[in-house]
Amino acid sequence: MTDDLDDLKAALRAAPPAPDPSKKDADLALAMKSFDDLQGSRPDARPMSDAPKSGALGKGVIKMLNALNTRGGLAATTALVAVGFAVLVVMPNVDQVEVPGMTDMAPPPVNDTVEEEIVIQPAPEPLGKIARSPARTRSEAPADLRAQSGQVAPSVASDPMMEADISSFSDGENRIAVDDMPGILPMPPEAGGEEYANATPSPLKITSEDPVSTFSIDVDTASYAVVRRDLKSGYLPNPDAVRIEEMVNYFPYAYPAPAGAHPFAATVTTMQTPWNAGTQLVQIGIQGEMITDRPPLNLVFLIDTSGSMSDPDKLPLLKQSLRLMLSELKPEDEVAIVSYAGSAGEVLEPTKAADRATILSALDRLDAGGSTAGAQGIELAYQVAERMHDDGEVGRVLLATDGDFNVGIHDPDELKDFIADKRDTGTYLSILGFGRGNLDDATMQALAQNGNGQAAYIDTLGEARKVLVDQLSGALYPLADDVKIQVEFNPTQVAEYRLIGYETRALAREDFNNDKVDAGEIGAGHQVTAVYEVTPVGSDAVLTDALRYAPAPDAEGSDELGYLKLRYKRPGEDNSTLIETPIASANEAGTEQQFAAAIAGFGQLLREDKYLGDWTYSDAIALANGAKGADPYGYRAEAVTLMRLAESLSH
Repeated sequence: MTDDLDDLKAALRAAPPAPDPSKKDADLALAMKSFDDLQGSRPDARPMSDAPKSGALGKGVIKMLNALNTRGGLAATTALVAVGFAVLVVMPNVDQVEVPGMTDMAPPPVNDTVEEEIVIQPAPEPLGKIARSPARTRSEAPADLRAQSGQVAPSVASDPMMEADISSFSDGENRIAVDDMPGILPMPPEAGGEEYANATPSPLKITSEDPVSTFSIDVDTASYAVVRRDLKSGYLPNPDAVRIEEMVNYFPYAYPAPAGAHPFAATVTTMQTPWNAGTQLVQIGIQGEMITDRPPLNLVFLIDTSGSMSDPDKLPLLKQSLRLMLSELKPEDEVAIVSYAGSAGEVLEPTKAADRATILSALDRLDAGGSTAGAQGIELAYQVAERMHDDGEVGRVLLATDGDFNVGIHDPDELKDFIADKRDTGTYLSILGFGRGNLDDATMQALAQNGNGQAAYIDTLGEARKVLVDQLSGALYPLADDVKIQVEFNPTQVAEYRLIGYETRALAREDFNNDKVDAGEIGAGHQVTAVYEVTPVGSDAVLTDALRYAPAPDAEGSDELGYLKLRYKRPGEDNSTLIETPIASANEAGTEQQFAAAIAGFGQLLREDKYLGDWTYSDAIALANGAKGADPYGYRAEAVTLMRLAESLSH
C-alpha cells in the first residue's frame, strides 16, 4: 500500500522529462506570480505598534513546524522544495526580483551549486569591538548575542585602518546607531588568555624607618593603550593591566630642555594632593635632549606571522604601521625582515631604506599561519643585526607580536637571560604589541626591559603614528642606559610617603650604586615622570602611630623635603654618572604637573586604590579639563573622554 509520500519518492526517481520551452515559460511566470503573492506586503499588514515582541519570531517558527509535523504536511513541504529545486536548476540566472516592502535589504548571494544539506547560518556579529576568541568566525556568533537581538545585525568586514567604537555599527554604506538596534549588546572581552606584568600598589613607607626609595625609570606606554582599548570597547580594564607610570608617561609635557653636560635635565615640583588635603605630591620630570643629526640606524623587523596573528588588528595593522615608519627613515638607514611561525626565516636581507619598494614588497608577502617559534626568531634576528653592525651606527631589533610564544623558549626568565646576554653587543630590543585575546604582556615587558628597549601596544593606526612617527627618534636612538632614580626623604619634614606606580621597576637600595644592575633607557627627546605622595610631619593625614621608643626627629633639621639622585650610563659605557639635587617645597607645580596628577588619580581609580578616599572620576575629569593646556594632538582631550567612559561604566 502506498501513500502520497511514496508516490512523491517514485516521481523523483523517474527520468526527467525532455525540455519543453513553452512549459518552461509558463512555469517561470507561475513561479514569479507565486513569489509576489506569498512574499509581498499584504494590504491588511499588521500595524507596527502590534509587531511581535522579542522572541515571537522563534515561537512562530516552532508553531509552524509543529503544524507541519504530519505525513501530509511533510509531503506538501517536500514538494515545494522539489519545485524550488527545479526552478533553480532550469533557470539559474534569473534576474533578481524586487519584492515590495523589502527594498532596504541587500540581495541574497547567488549559489551556483546544489547542496544536499540545508544549513541555517547564525546572525553575524556587528562591527565594533565585540570581543571574540581568535579562532571564532563570523558564523560562530555567540548564541546569547543572537537571542538578545530582535533583528539580524548587518555583516561587515573589520578595517584596522578605522578606530571602531561601540556607539554604532556599519551595514557597509550607512552607520547604524546602537540605540536603533535594541537588544544587541557588546559582549565582554574574551581576554582570559592575556597575561599582565604588574604587582600590588607600592605600600606606604614610614620615613623614619625607610627613608630611601629606589627604582628604574620607565618610558613604556603599553598600559595606557590597553586601558583605552578596553574602555572604548565598553568595559573597565583588568586592574592588573593598569600600570600608572605608563599612563602618566603616555603624554608629552613641557619640561625644560637640558642645558648642561648631561643628556637630560630633571625638574622637581610640589603641589597639593587633589585627593587628600593633608598630603602633597612631589613630581620628578626628566627631559631628554633632542637629536637633529642622528647616526644611521640598522633595524631588524622581527615579525610574528603565526596563526594567532591573522586577525585584522594584528598582522594587517602591523603591516600598515611599519609602512608609516618607513617614511620617517633616512635613505642611508638599513632594514631587514625576519619572520617566525613554526620556524624562523629571513624574509628580507639588509636593504637601504631608500629602496622602499623592495621593503614594502617583502612586507606584503607576509601571511599568518603556524605555531609561534618566538625564541628561534629572536635568535635569527640578532644574528642578522650582528651582520649589519658597523661602528658609529645604532642597531635595534623591533619585535612585533601579540606575545603568544608557544614554541621554543617561552619562560619569561629564560627569555630575560637570553636577551640580557645579547644587549651587551650594542643591539637594543623594542616590542610592539598587537591584538587582544592572547596578549602576553608579561613576556613583552620582560623582553623590553632586558633588551634596553621600550614596549608599546598598538591598537589603531593613530597609535602607530604616535609611536613610530612622532616619537621615532626617542624610540630608536638611545641617549642614556641604566637610568636609576633614588630619593631620600627627610624625616623631619616628611612623615610618610609612597611612590605611585613603578611597581615592576622597583630596585633594592644597594642596586643604585651597582653598575652591573640593569635599568631603563632614555631615548632622544624622551620624557619620564614619577609621582610621590608625601605626608608632612604633623599632618592630620598621617596614617601610622609614632613608635614609643623611636627617637624624635630633630626639629632643627633641614627644611628640604628630600634629596634626589640619578645615575645613568652613556651608551656603550660601563661606568655610570651621578646627578644630585635637593628637593625643596618651594618649587610649585604648574599646569603640566596638574595634568599628570589627574592621570595618576585616574589610574588609581581604575585600580581601586585604597588611598583615594572620596575622590571620584568627576574630580579627575575636572582636574584634567582645567589642565589640558595647548594639547596639539588631542591626547589630553581623549584622556578626559576615557575618564567619562570609566565613570559611566563604574556605576
